[in-house]
Amino acid sequence: MENGACKIPINVNFHVPEKVSRKTGQDSTKVNVGQVEIGGSRIVVIAGPCAVESREQLFETARSVKDGGAQILRGGAFKPRSSPYKFQGMGEEGLNLLREVRNETGLPFVTEVMDTRQVELVAEYADMLQIGSRNMQNYPLLKEAGMCRKPVLLKRGMMATIEEFLLAAEYILNQGNDQVVLCERGIRTFETSTRNTLDLSAVPMLKSLTHLPVFIDPSHGTGLRWMVPAMAKAAVAVGADGLMMEVHYKPEEALCDGYQSLDQPEFHQLMIDLGKVAQAVGRSI
Repeated sequence: MENGACKIPINVNFHVPEKVSRKTGQDSTKVNVGQVEIGGSRIVVIAGPCAVESREQLFETARSVKDGGAQILRGGAFKPRSSPYKFQGMGEEGLNLLREVRNETGLPFVTEVMDTRQVELVAEYADMLQIGSRNMQNYPLLKEAGMCRKPVLLKRGMMATIEEFLLAAEYILNQGNDQVVLCERGIRTFETSTRNTLDLSAVPMLKSLTHLPVFIDPSHGTGLRWMVPAMAKAAVAVGADGLMMEVHYKPEEALCDGYQSLDQPEFHQLMIDLGKVAQAVGRSI
């Protein structure tokens, strides 16, 4: 198998859904986001702020992550928050800013969609739709995302098993859309020293079970800015096809997840380090 995919394991105690399942000898699916190919030999980096907060914040961060080597921009226009009193995003104004920054930088962007009623609107702007952890089992949303034919970044639910994760992806593929990237973003365990427990073992497991590309989100996976570089490098080492990281030009002033966002110098240094790890495992970044 290519790109670190393992032999299909014989000891998995569940049935892998038909459309996501990796058949013997099957090539890995390539997902195209704008002009960026995901799932090839090159490791793709998605980077940017958790949420679009202002024109200055978005444009400064986007220019910086592009200079650092990111190929896709992330930024939430609609944000699911645990508290209804916290910043919920800029909505369509944020989508307009993301489109403007794409026109300037050339970076395609991914942004989250939270509701079936948002899919058509977000798809008009975005190059890729993100379905977040809280919505991994929102089956009407999964179906709608599958029908819209845009590439989809599907994040693992915080308490979802690998089987449940693959079944969620099957909902999208079952609508005729195979342009799906799976993203491990940490699961909830008894451990309290980190925001989540980043399940790096999910990468080789998923790549053996499915033909879909696999990403790691070390920002949500740890919730700690200083741990992101180590876990990002580990993700490349275990065979991830890409990384999704939060970067902010002023993390201490961020309205959302500043404590887990890299600043610009940290991101640039990490990209240099990731290049060395990628080379060691026969890939590029």
